[in-house]
Amino acid sequence: MSILGLGLAAVAIVAAAAAQQPVDREGLNEEALTPEQFRAAHASLTAPRNPSDHGAAVTDKVARRIPANRTEAVVRRNFVDDHIFGEIERVGIPHAPPADDGEFLRRVYLDLIGRIPTPGEIRSFLADANPNKRATTIDRLLEREEFSEKWAYFYMDLFRANGKMGRGRELFHYWLKENLRSDRPYDEWVRAMIASAGKSSNVLAAANVIAREHVQGKAQPDDGHDWGMVHQLDTHDELTILYGKVFLGINLSCISCHDGASHLEEVNVYLAGRTRNDFHRQAAFLGNTRYLMYWEDGDVKANEFLIDDLAPGYDTLGPSMLRIARWGGDASPKFLLTDEAPLSGENARDGLARMLTAHPQFAKATANLFWKQLMGYGIVEPYDEFDLARQDPDIVPDGWQLQPTHPRLLDDLAADFRQSGHSLKHLMRSICNSSAYQLSASYPGEWHPSYRRLYARKFVRMLTAEELHDAIAVATSRPGRFRFGGDTVGMAMKLSEPQGAPDLKYLLRTFGQSTRRNPPKPWNGSVRQPLALMESPVVSERVKAEKDSLVQRLLASYEDDDKVVGEIFLATLARSPSSAEMSVALEELSRDRVRGAENLQWALINNVEFFFNH
Repeated sequence: MSILGLGLAAVAIVAAAAAQQPVDREGLNEEALTPEQFRAAHASLTAPRNPSDHGAAVTDKVARRIPANRTEAVVRRNFVDDHIFGEIERVGIPHAPPADDGEFLRRVYLDLIGRIPTPGEIRSFLADANPNKRATTIDRLLEREEFSEKWAYFYMDLFRANGKMGRGRELFHYWLKENLRSDRPYDEWVRAMIASAGKSSNVLAAANVIAREHVQGKAQPDDGHDWGMVHQLDTHDELTILYGKVFLGINLSCISCHDGASHLEEVNVYLAGRTRNDFHRQAAFLGNTRYLMYWEDGDVKANEFLIDDLAPGYDTLGPSMLRIARWGGDASPKFLLTDEAPLSGENARDGLARMLTAHPQFAKATANLFWKQLMGYGIVEPYDEFDLARQDPDIVPDGWQLQPTHPRLLDDLAADFRQSGHSLKHLMRSICNSSAYQLSASYPGEWHPSYRRLYARKFVRMLTAEELHDAIAVATSRPGRFRFGGDTVGMAMKLSEPQGAPDLKYLLRTFGQSTRRNPPKPWNGSVRQPLALMESPVVSERVKAEKDSLVQRLLASYEDDDKVVGEIFLATLARSPSSAEMSVALEELSRDRVRGAENLQWALINNVEFFFNH
């Protein structure tokens, strides 16, 4: 197909943004690492971060396609803007102008519901004279079913919800959507995920996080006890690491194997002062928990569990299948961040859930996680590598820099989140309503990499694999065909798990679709991505003028080629064509109207402006 000369520079752009190679982690279970080996293993944490890791090159390229002739001053709409624009003014640099209505609408649709807006939705929004229409649109999107679908899928990826949950995976997916739809207080979610007891597969949805993290023991335990089919101690440890990363933003992996001293001084000041016994005492909150394979009709049901709290406690000398041998120490539960123990008579997991969700770090980690999702990168990066010794701008250890870009903003986001009753919708509403979120990706003047930390313009991000599929489906009016329970659905974001035919699976995996076997990876650009998109039948078949596609309907409805071109641009890029783009497109249609219209939409889908959110 012709590319119409519309500036398809995707290969070079994405290649320029390719991230660092992953660090080889082999050998980290060994205690006797030399200092040189340890530095090499943790190089990705200690090395200065190149702005291209966050897509700076791509932001610059995409932003050049966005008109930059707007000069309106921004209005400070909430406390987010007070922090962001206050710091920009203090430093004395220019910031991007506000995004125009079309740019804003496409952005907020993708960020909140994982879809691009339809031409009808775009026209309606652009024609609306209400000065509060952006806030109204945000509120409306937060109530759409697609909101709960997108963010349920996000959490399914985050918790790697796969076959290790057995039949409980679908229950967990339903539970997530119900929580999101009703805006259930997030601290209640988390307490349920930590402290649930019962049957995971079809009784207690929240217990499936525990089921997912189980470490397989022996199929036929030597002692004959069913609980030996799961390695109980290692499961305690894996859950402790998961809770630390997802709910507190702290990576406890290293101190699960060794003391922080003589290991983490160059990585994390706070954890350098913590010991392996501190980790074991944190894991000891789960020490009474048993993970029992569920039996039904005389057979064990793989990956389905009965979870109770009748175990004897955490054994700090117990064997491990994943780490070096435990070397003993105090086995009583102690919360890492406060040194608290469970209350007298309190179930230990209930105590952990209470302490964790009440601690300010829980709200800060959650606010930072969603700020990252909506703004492109976190106030603290990576989101699960907080160094608690470097959060206060008034107390920074010698030789270190403050970790958060905007520590007071993060404090205020966390406080606002708590005061809202831990409402995720409120948190997202606060961010999206800010002028900082609504800045254009286009930047007047010369961009300097140091401006990134100031959020002086909106940073672009590549669409997730599922967003990409659903954007193609909406743009072409040709949805997919996925099995979901007893139904057939057209959008990938509706599903509880990744699926698709080979061509679709190849495309989505190329664009970073999670296998849910490993933790989600940060976006890594690849030359394969634009090449896969250009040659994929997922695109080429859906732009054809057949099977009630957008192109077919437009050609049948309009004799005016200007109208056809304008509608294809609006449906695909959520904007009208420039005069130069209109001229090139009309010339293509004049040679072969059907083929030209097909080529036009194919080229626009292959444009970086389509598969990035800006």
